[in-house]
Amino acid sequence: MDETSGWRLLTEPGHTEIWFGSGEIISNQQVGRDTFCLRVLSPRIAEVITPGQFVMVRLPHTTDPLLGRLFALYDVTPDENGQRACVEIAYAAIGRMTRRLAVLPAGEKLEVWGPLGNGFPVPNGEELILVAGGIGYTPFLAVAKEALGVARYGKVNRGEGRRRLVKLLFGVRNREYVPSDINRFSDSGVQVVLSSDDGSIGYHGFASDLLEQELDSNDNSNRVVYCCGPEPLMAKVAEICREKNVECFVSLETPMACGLGFCYSCAAKIRSNSSDADQWDYRRVCVEGPVFDARTVVFEDR
Repeated sequence: MDETSGWRLLTEPGHTEIWFGSGEIISNQQVGRDTFCLRVLSPRIAEVITPGQFVMVRLPHTTDPLLGRLFALYDVTPDENGQRACVEIAYAAIGRMTRRLAVLPAGEKLEVWGPLGNGFPVPNGEELILVAGGIGYTPFLAVAKEALGVARYGKVNRGEGRRRLVKLLFGVRNREYVPSDINRFSDSGVQVVLSSDDGSIGYHGFASDLLEQELDSNDNSNRVVYCCGPEPLMAKVAEICREKNVECFVSLETPMACGLGFCYSCAAKIRSNSSDADQWDYRRVCVEGPVFDARTVVFEDR
């Protein structure tokens, strides 16, 4: 227990730090249709979380809903002294918990625990292509800022500072779903390319179409692809990268209850050998994931 802040360390000494506490909402703003960006004061988590990891959030003093919900790290923001203090998440208000979360004002408290999961590796290639669909863009701001060397996350040096080209291929239903803060990507140095299902903004089609065009037009020997979004998108991106022999990692959005590996509700089919489609076992997305080598994931519709 951290007596000065009220945050409690859930793990044994020597293990990855997982903190639990009551975090104050600093801001909770709508940034697009059904899309919100929330900033919660959680300094213990902000100090150690890395891109691609997530937190679990639960509404306090209620059993409706009973369980928490997982939210990927969007970014970490500092306090007035420049110390990492707040965790930002972006979310879609589409279910009971998230609709209730969307109306909470600054000053309210939330139960938060994390950081959880394994996160994205720092890319080895000179070019990082981020493919996102819908709310799947949320893990990629921190991923991009770290890859570009404009921000640092966690307690240890993860190899930041190497200059890379970073592109975000982002697909939405229509222009109303493009978040108003998408400029945070471009301001950090990311090349943003949009697509929409109805053609109201950007390319008329899917983010996977943009990836296919991108990989057809250039040398892919020094490229890495990260993907997050609806499962059909991730399955298609994994297929494209496999055909083009491009390294690809996906962040699964499997529903989970505890986030700590106790309940086994978030199990996914993961191959033990990426070259053998029949050899797979269940892995807990909250512990072994949410990020997996795309070649190892068994997508149900494939």
